Amino acid sequence: MHSADSFLFQLFVIFVCAKFFGEVFERLRLPAVVGEILAGVVVGPYGAHLIAPDESIYSIASVGAIFLLFTVGLEISPKDLLSSGRTSLYVAVSGIVVSFVLGFAYMLLRHHSSHEAAFVAAAIMATSAGIGARVLGNMRVLQTLPARIILSAAVFDDILSMIVLGVVVGLVSSTGPAWTQLVITAMEAVAFALIMIFYAPRLLRRIEPRLEKMSAPEAPLIIALALCLGLSYAAAKIGMAAIIGAFFAGLAFADYSPRWNLRPRVFAINEFLAPFFFFSIGARLNLGVFDRKLIISAVSISLLAVIAKLVACGLPVLRLGWKTALKVGIGMVPRGEVGLIVALVGLQMNIVSEAAYALVIFMTAATILIGPPILKILFRDEVPTDATALDEAQESAM
Repeated sequence: MHSADSFLFQLFVIFVCAKFFGEVFERLRLPAVVGEILAGVVVGPYGAHLIAPDESIYSIASVGAIFLLFTVGLEISPKDLLSSGRTSLYVAVSGIVVSFVLGFAYMLLRHHSSHEAAFVAAAIMATSAGIGARVLGNMRVLQTLPARIILSAAVFDDILSMIVLGVVVGLVSSTGPAWTQLVITAMEAVAFALIMIFYAPRLLRRIEPRLEKMSAPEAPLIIALALCLGLSYAAAKIGMAAIIGAFFAGLAFADYSPRWNLRPRVFAINEFLAPFFFFSIGARLNLGVFDRKLIISAVSISLLAVIAKLVACGLPVLRLGWKTALKVGIGMVPRGEVGLIVALVGLQMNIVSEAAYALVIFMTAATILIGPPILKILFRDEVPTDATALDEAQESAM
């Protein structure tokens, strides 16, 4: 009974602290995710040591990561994705390639192992679609051309990042010949993505009439959750990260989400589980590793992360004008949940050291804090007049 009481107490403290810090950051007009990570740093084992998460807590955090990526996938319609144009795809591919190459090269120059360098580079390349969408949505500029390019490119970015993560995880966990395993894992990851984008929606279309005849009132939600867990297991079983299966499960249900009202119900589950994941991210961060050398590396990798996206994502749209290129480049700068999960996967596999993990957390927080304020300035000339007045009124009230 004592252990059960202790477990429930930890759940209570973690949830309340994460939400409190998130609320504080929201009031400061900063992303709540940074506050939830900071909660883990402050009250976790390397901070005030009020909470020392055990394996049970970390297991819940892992489930939180799965539902977080399921939620991200649920926001992406394969139909809209395929019709979003080649420009967004060029922006995403360019940003991913340059970010990965720069991150990988920097880590090798700092004498990290190739496997660790690959994980850090994979974490650096993933833009956060959610943060950009939130900033642009709040400003009511989602219908502008730069905003549409940013959001579409960020979606492609998420999918390509999942494929690259699958390749990296499969490669470092294999004992076979490197090139052979690279080809096999890459084919598995690409096949997984193509099946979920093209075939899964057709399968759901076929079973839709049967779902409506089921007695359970929440039949679509039950099937969606079952597929999320099943594909997470399948992805892990074939050597990829479980979150990849969850992401593509969400992608498969995206077109049916409005009809079956999946989004608010899945978001409610995510609203409960995600804070445990972000708290665990902060709780694993050992601030003691930040010496002068690591701080210099953290600042350097953060600058590389900003420059890589700014230049590589801006160049494909330079023909539309330098202002558009600058907006798209800055819009692709914020990293988020995918990068954090990549780093955590590497840490759990004992491939990423505490120092390298700290680099990724620092870089993610830096890009989240740098990107949105600059994005607001760049898009200020496109904000509707009534929206600008509303923002000024809110600022004066505060």
